[in-house]
Amino acid sequence: MMKFKNIELNGTYKVVYFDASFAIYDEKGRQIYYENSDGDWAKWEYDDYGATCYEDSDGEIFDKRVKELTIKQIEKLLGYKIKVKGE
Repeated sequence: MMKFKNIELNGTYKVVYFDASFAIYDEKGRQIYYENSDGDWAKWEYDDYGATCYEDSDGEIFDKRVKELTIKQIEKLLGYKIKVKGE
């Protein structure tokens, strides 16, 4: 494993350089990182169905990755206690 610009890289990647910017593509040809000459950047994560996470240097974040939470964490998010019932 290698880290580049805080992105963990496992496997084979393609780096494409433009005039003053560059992009990194994964082994399936999906763009996972882009940075321009001003230092603006964007990064993506994917699963088998498409993009699961996007983040950029302007603070825009799109994250639909599955999150694992404890009951206590769920209660804190909801603001009240919950009781788990059998299905």
